[in-house]
Amino acid sequence: MAQLDLRQKLSILADAAKYDASCASSGSSKRDSVGGKGVGSTEGMGICHAYTPDGRCVSLLKILLTNFCIYDCAYCINRASSNVQRARFSVDEIVELTLNFYKRNYIEGLFLSSGIVRSGDYTMEQLVLVAKKLREEHDFRGYIHLKLIPEADPRLVDEAGLYADRLSANIELPRDEALLRLAPQKDVGVIKRAMGQVRLKVEAARPAKKDRAKPPKFAPAGQSTQLIVGADGAPDTEIIARSASLYGGYGLRRVYYSAFSPIPDSSSVLPLSKPPLMREHRLYQADWLMRFYGFSPPEIGEATVDGMLDLAIDPKLAWALNSRAQFPVDVNTGPREMLLRVPGLGVKSVNRILQVRRWRTLRLEDIGRLCRGIDRVRPFITALDWTPGGLTDAENLRARIGPDPKPVQLSLF
Repeated sequence: MAQLDLRQKLSILADAAKYDASCASSGSSKRDSVGGKGVGSTEGMGICHAYTPDGRCVSLLKILLTNFCIYDCAYCINRASSNVQRARFSVDEIVELTLNFYKRNYIEGLFLSSGIVRSGDYTMEQLVLVAKKLREEHDFRGYIHLKLIPEADPRLVDEAGLYADRLSANIELPRDEALLRLAPQKDVGVIKRAMGQVRLKVEAARPAKKDRAKPPKFAPAGQSTQLIVGADGAPDTEIIARSASLYGGYGLRRVYYSAFSPIPDSSSVLPLSKPPLMREHRLYQADWLMRFYGFSPPEIGEATVDGMLDLAIDPKLAWALNSRAQFPVDVNTGPREMLLRVPGLGVKSVNRILQVRRWRTLRLEDIGRLCRGIDRVRPFITALDWTPGGLTDAENLRARIGPDPKPVQLSLF
């Protein structure tokens, strides 16, 4: 194998990392270099956070330690049988790249994953060593996200949480049987045990008020995971239900969705074409409804067709059109949980409405000023000077409100 220089390795291993979407830096505890000590900061002056609309952070050095892998997962371009160019960083090369990129203000932190090389323990040791050197030898205070190797010794997972801001272990597929079929060397039970271990450690690191001595921080930004959409035939309702169980069972900060992308020389058991990117977008919107708007998976599923979210309109509007008996909602007296279900009203808008209506009775024009647009809101509310009459139940309401504007797909690479 020809010897690769650092630039060639970076090109190969940055491209190989692009399929993992779970790299946001939101929720990290504050680290800074005030006083001239330390390198890097996720919150200090001069740090620019750049996020795509679905929450992905674009200011991290996102690479693999190596794209060599002893596993042969059918959906992975870096699988053992794949005919791709291979490369591997040394620990010191990653440390050097991270520091140099940060000092040039290219990045605010590091997202580091890897193929499995030699064994799970060896690979996890290498990942932890990168974070340890950055923190202890270079006093790096930027954001670090480490991908867990679930099969690794639990002691290595414990050590990883002491140096990383966030940890993640990817469930990969919504259906357990699909993971067994497409990635027979992976064990969903082992993945879940690793995630459970992280949850227990994160909870143990939260100091109680009565504690005099604070426990050491452990993955202060929590943990996340990723589900591949469209590789195993699971409908959206099944994916949403799986996400809800992961949030509840493992205290995840985020579940990320990545549309399946066909890979060269792929297995015949995989789909020949990728799902529409809009499907990924709708799943993020449904996820948001569960996390911030009080929707349950069955409620979101009520407005699906054969288990699939409507690609033409967002899931909140789809639910409202399917549940018109619950509307209109009086903006002056309606409870917060119902106002959050009004299409066109976000969390901030609802909070403003609740605050303002304590002092005055709201009119339609007031709602127009408190939200981004009144057209979508009007059929579902009443105000002092407004009632929708038959508009709420109009047969052509969906057409009158109109579909979402055509989205522009952003790219991280």
